[in-house]
Amino acid sequence: MPKPANANPDFFGFYDLLSEPERAELAEIRAYLEREIKPLANAAWDKAEFPFEVVEKFAKLQLAGYQYPEYGDGKQRSPLFTGFLSLELNRIDPSLAVFSGVHTGLAMGSIYNGGDQEQRDRWIPDMADMTKIGAFALTEPEGGSDVAGGMRTTARREGDNWVLNGAKRWIGNGTFADLVVVWARDEADDQVKGFVVEKGTPGFTATKIEGKIALRTVQNADIVLDDVRIPEANRLQNINSFRDTAKVLAKTRGGVAWQALGVAVRAYELAREYAVQRVQFGKPIGGFQMIQDLLVKMLGNVTAMFGIVVRLNELVAQGRGGAEQAALAKAFTTTKMREVVAWARELLGGNGIVLDYEVAKFFSDAEAVYSFEGSREMNTLIVGKSITRLSAFA
Repeated sequence: MPKPANANPDFFGFYDLLSEPERAELAEIRAYLEREIKPLANAAWDKAEFPFEVVEKFAKLQLAGYQYPEYGDGKQRSPLFTGFLSLELNRIDPSLAVFSGVHTGLAMGSIYNGGDQEQRDRWIPDMADMTKIGAFALTEPEGGSDVAGGMRTTARREGDNWVLNGAKRWIGNGTFADLVVVWARDEADDQVKGFVVEKGTPGFTATKIEGKIALRTVQNADIVLDDVRIPEANRLQNINSFRDTAKVLAKTRGGVAWQALGVAVRAYELAREYAVQRVQFGKPIGGFQMIQDLLVKMLGNVTAMFGIVVRLNELVAQGRGGAEQAALAKAFTTTKMREVVAWARELLGGNGIVLDYEVAKFFSDAEAVYSFEGSREMNTLIVGKSITRLSAFA
């Protein structure tokens, strides 16, 4: 009698590296996400609308407080746990995972790491319980990879206030966020600084970007800053140059590697499930050699991705994981993710382009994950400089 099929995408047992309480907590989170979040995901993606009821559902999980225990439930979780949490969120829906990641990682992370204690105490509690939602405004219409040296948004100090002028693009959560972390170049010293712009501030306009084919649920915005005046108290006090901004990005870049893994895991799961159920020529297509070849290539990529992101988070826990390791993880995993989703779409044939089978959504969303938080090329140059001590940046 044949052995039962091994349907687990964690073929080498990486989940076993977590403690038993962490595995139990993740199992509860997965069940909750399957029950409460997944039923909303496809319809929202199809309509390119944000389902605001998920905010309260995410708040019940206390997801926003996991990385900031003093503002959450007080429980310290390992970096490995937060990585697997990202995997679980992205396995359910990459768009809603991005909503959570922008709020929790980029916006809260900027305030937590770049603000002083008064600023953390002023904003983080409301963000942790998700009564206030954050956004992160760095990318500009004419500046993506070169934004560090070519930022056009400016900040000018006038007494106890700052005046911001410029434009930002691709700002996730930007259409409805209560707190937007805006990065601007100080006209006085030419250094990049961070500012928290609160909802309703005069001169701040956010317009939804329409027509996206990826991460459709995410409400990306074009933002215009026209003489936006904010107090000195809203300038992040520990951000003095783009180098400080890069520290925030280095932490979230590793998170994108986990995001890529979550996308690849779900695409593999969907393809495998389809292969054992879809009957052609009198038997499940999973019994054909070429289909098994696709599945094994997908599983190989997923397994390699597990290895690099797990080790990255272990190094972070030891204080040894740097920007170079995060850059390599992001470049490698997003490239392999792209292969996995393409093979999954191929395996499903015509059904691979229909939202009902979900693979089409993950196939499309992968393109955005591949591009943001530093393109493959830019992350490659970060690693290349590390291993040669020679800069190839233009």
